[in-house]
Amino acid sequence: MSAPERSIQIATIAADAAADKLGQDIVIIDVSDQLVITDCFVVVTATNERQASAIVDAVEEALLREKVKPVRREGQREGRWVLLDFVDVVVHVQHTDERNFYDLPRLWRDCPRIPYEQLAAPADDQQTGSGK
Repeated sequence: MSAPERSIQIATIAADAAADKLGQDIVIIDVSDQLVITDCFVVVTATNERQASAIVDAVEEALLREKVKPVRREGQREGRWVLLDFVDVVVHVQHTDERNFYDLPRLWRDCPRIPYEQLAAPADDQQTGSGK
């Protein structure tokens, strides 16, 4: 059994919102076979606390447009590891140090990943010379 299509859709919307705020190393993990409390984890790296806050706000706004509200939010004050619980999807926004230390994708490596391709930031085009 794998995550329901709606959970995958919610996770992808959350990942896209995080990517819009330059979240890095975005991974979507299907934990539905291992956990009964949620279907997917979205793991995002933020380079600082301010960026983590911006990512959290963007994810909440994007999912609110889909009529999906978080039932729980933890860690926002510190901004080092913010957990947004949308019931079927849990979004982890982690500062680089916490991401490296806890390495959630490694801890959940037995669970399948849901394909997600993060689009390159517009600044990347300018660095490669394709922008003018």
